[in-house]
Amino acid sequence: MTIHVRAFGPKHSGLAPIVCLPGLSRNSRDFLGLAHHFANHAKRPRRVYAFDFRGRGLSSHDKEWRNYNVLTEADDVVSGLTALNIEHAIFVGTSRGGIVTMLLTAMRPGAIAAAVLNDIGPVIEGAGLTQIRLYLKKMPQPRDWADAVAIQKAVMDKSFTALEDADWAFEAFGRYREVDGHIRPDHDPALVRTLTDIDLGERLSTMWPQFAGLKRVPVLVLRGENSTLLAKETVATMRSMHPSLTAATVGGQGHAPMLHTPGALAPIETFVGKLKF
Repeated sequence: MTIHVRAFGPKHSGLAPIVCLPGLSRNSRDFLGLAHHFANHAKRPRRVYAFDFRGRGLSSHDKEWRNYNVLTEADDVVSGLTALNIEHAIFVGTSRGGIVTMLLTAMRPGAIAAAVLNDIGPVIEGAGLTQIRLYLKKMPQPRDWADAVAIQKAVMDKSFTALEDADWAFEAFGRYREVDGHIRPDHDPALVRTLTDIDLGERLSTMWPQFAGLKRVPVLVLRGENSTLLAKETVATMRSMHPSLTAATVGGQGHAPMLHTPGALAPIETFVGKLKF
């Protein structure tokens, strides 16, 4: 199994690197804007690593679809940290990547120096997961790149009112990849099978113990203003459990906020800028 990791910025900056973990069907390209920002920072450039989970992006597909689970993905990240000689880092986890980050508090707690949870918390709202499952099941096949951009805008524009044309292009090029002249979703189609057996009519399992493992480190939680996956009430409870937690709402965006956009990047810049490591 080959796990692909993109690296940006100086190898020896003297500062903790940033490790980026993507959402369920997403890949490392979601972090290109954020990575270039911090890798080329005028005052404090950092090394940035962005992972492709197995079955996404340029990582190998798994012959056994049941291995597409957060425990296996967390184990892959631990192996990646070891291979890259990363002792501790600032973790930026979008959705699924944030769940993996919380799991790492038990598997490799010393690795987490700080965490940014992008539109994810210990409670996942069923409505948001339903939207993700329906989208992955009925994901359209674009004719060309212009069609890919148009599809993303048509599907997402009600929740992402703050985006501009360049942002829609960024979204399309992040979600799709051209293979043999055809534009395809950049994930293993078998990934959707992991959502098939989830009964969204029942209360989903929560991760409060795993979130509690982050109480010892600085945490920033981003919530899309129009998110259906992370509730305001969950963020409020997270703040009560972690008194020094910082929370920010990304206006005009849903699940999950795009981290290269000013509304998401600005609070991350402020958060990371206050860190001493």
